[in-house]
Amino acid sequence: MNLSTIRAPRKATEKRKRVGRGMGSGMGKTSTRGHKGQRSRSGSRLLRGFEGGQMPLHRRLPKRGFTNIFKKQFAIVNLGRLDKLPGDAFTLDILQEMGVVKKPGDGLKILGTGQLTRGITVEAHHFSKSAMTKIEKAGGKAHVIGAATE
Repeated sequence: MNLSTIRAPRKATEKRKRVGRGMGSGMGKTSTRGHKGQRSRSGSRLLRGFEGGQMPLHRRLPKRGFTNIFKKQFAIVNLGRLDKLPGDAFTLDILQEMGVVKKPGDGLKILGTGQLTRGITVEAHHFSKSAMTKIEKAGGKAHVIGAATE
């Protein structure tokens, strides 16, 4: 590559289309809009998906399913992951500092996937049944945050 072979990229030197500047420009009179019709008028603006009165595609297709607007998104951590981490007490804040949990969402949920080889103390908003039994079987404690204590 040298200075004699450098060229501007394609379309980089094209001029902007200037419409409505006389017949000599080739884009005078109707300004590239054609003669009649909805898009030829001034102030014309159509809604997204408008198909000229034909039933739009997004209304022709069948609707399926249901979106629960009250759904809660929990940060999920498996027991096998906790077993590999240093320390023996885990809370949401500690797991965030370690980089295990990035977005806490509506809280922390511990699932029972993996093996637990030591007793650990875990504070979380929810535990699966298998996680709860594995923690207690290994000699640890599972504290539920926000649960009513007697």
